[in-house]
Amino acid sequence: MLHHREKSAEGKFLRQEDQFRSWVANDSSSRFPVASGRYYLYVSLACPWAHRTIIVRKLKKLEDVIGMTVVDPIRDERGWAFTNQKDPINGFEYLGQAYVTTDSSYEARVTVPVLWDSKTSQIVSNCDDDIMRMLNSTFDDFTDSSLDLYPVELRSEIDKINDLIYPNVNDGVYRSGFATTQHSYEIAVHKLFETLDFLESKLSEHRYLVGNRLTEADWRLFPTLIRFDAVYHGHFKCNLKRIIDYPNLYGYMCDLYYHDNVAETVDFDHIK
Repeated sequence: MLHHREKSAEGKFLRQEDQFRSWVANDSSSRFPVASGRYYLYVSLACPWAHRTIIVRKLKKLEDVIGMTVVDPIRDERGWAFTNQKDPINGFEYLGQAYVTTDSSYEARVTVPVLWDSKTSQIVSNCDDDIMRMLNSTFDDFTDSSLDLYPVELRSEIDKINDLIYPNVNDGVYRSGFATTQHSYEIAVHKLFETLDFLESKLSEHRYLVGNRLTEADWRLFPTLIRFDAVYHGHFKCNLKRIIDYPNLYGYMCDLYYHDNVAETVDFDHIK
């Protein structure tokens, strides 16, 4: 459900800024010091932005370090709710309660994922990018995983491909689906498929997006790809092609799906 501020006068979809951008730190004097069992993720299995954080939590073997609660797949006028699974952390009925508990003046759209601090009873972050990177490195003392999805030597390349994929693909499907004028829709769809064509060509020569290893960039793209044919192609009118029509992109998506239990993070009943 969109907030009225997320539409421009020209009919473009304008995604709201994440308002909670604090950071869990390896510093005992920090407001949010790293700890096991203190922080929790609120997620939706339907949401691609939340899916990114679920994947990193899985790959980094942090399931016993950071708890996770799943909201209902369908929102009503009050937003994400807990009816199928009770919120075990705070007993919230709606995720919006976490937002107003943190900031009583909050009026923007309630989004997932949310990283929650159970000690101070407030949101640490609702920024999926930041949460991904916190999970990637901040909790390393509590896991035997040596995986690094954002290695120093590849960061400039990762940032560059992220800057292409985010507006044109990750957000591009929403810019297409939520456009309120034909002109805005056509611009978004053109950029979306132009970028998918580019990625198809890139993956004809490289197995992954950056270097010869899986990085954050791959796991930012995957949640959009896995939802594309089932959701975005029809519901969002991103229908010039399907991912299955791109041999390299489709094969790449399947490789990632079967990588290291990632398939366990995909729930098509929620996605659809």
